[in-house]
Amino acid sequence: MATKLAILDDYQRVALEMADWSSLPGGPEITVFDDNLADLDAVASRLEPFEIIAAMRERTPFPRALFEKLPNLKLLVTTGMRNGAFDMAAAAEHGVTVCGTGGSSAATEEMIWALIQAVVRQIPQEDRATRAGKWQTTVGWNLAGRTLGLVGLGRLGARTAAIANFFNMRVIAWSQNLTAERAQECGAELVSKEDLFRQSDVVSIHLILSKRTRGLIGAADLALMKPQSYFVNTSRGPIVDEAAMLAMLREGRIAGAALDVFDQEPLPRDHPLLGLDNVIISPHMAYVTEENLIQFHTETVEDIAAWLNGQPIRVLE
Repeated sequence: MATKLAILDDYQRVALEMADWSSLPGGPEITVFDDNLADLDAVASRLEPFEIIAAMRERTPFPRALFEKLPNLKLLVTTGMRNGAFDMAAAAEHGVTVCGTGGSSAATEEMIWALIQAVVRQIPQEDRATRAGKWQTTVGWNLAGRTLGLVGLGRLGARTAAIANFFNMRVIAWSQNLTAERAQECGAELVSKEDLFRQSDVVSIHLILSKRTRGLIGAADLALMKPQSYFVNTSRGPIVDEAAMLAMLREGRIAGAALDVFDQEPLPRDHPLLGLDNVIISPHMAYVTEENLIQFHTETVEDIAAWLNGQPIRVLE
């Protein structure tokens, strides 16, 4: 009997085109799912027959309760070399090997600036207005001379700072362990968390979601922002108090936001953010480019082939 392989959350229906799945030894029986199920019991019922599951990073969570309901699961592959939505201890206890893939940060670096420029020049709003028969309804900004506040100055934050310097922006930064020396190396100035929110024209989040960063940006921080400032998040939704951010935007206490990540994904159709004209929304697509998907799926195939041959690679712990 052929091994059963599930490919999850293939929203664009392109997974089978991005790699040579036919090269897998033994000719596994492949099932592709293009939707996302939120209910754990529904996920478990769908995935119970499968021995191998290929998951797109953090689209479908795998908590302990799910592993307990998947007795046939032997190999779980995630795109990327970490997945905060997988209970790795539970995977190990249930004898499930977890492997990862490489990926490029270039897509996210570029998307950050697409969102920043779209929000400060109000490009989506002008697109909608022009289609409605209007002409030049808003007044945007130059980035030059403005202040960009980076919450987090790791790899992505540093690349964002470099591009901001190219735009002749002032760059300030804060994170819990950031040093003045690291900030200076990246062309930024270390400031306090409070000063970052007070001084920035654009605040952009560049942190990994963890126990330490969950809820790190709260109502008190957002309340320090200038009324004409903008908030950008391409990291993870739960880093920010979503209810507090929603209130700020709804009441016009900041000019707007550009958001690629949310507490619940996919975003529910009745979510209040969808009704706000001062918010640009993209569906967690910063990493979704042809180049990244080809690498993700090609290396997923490599991981599965290696495991089927008894020599797993890129094993996560």
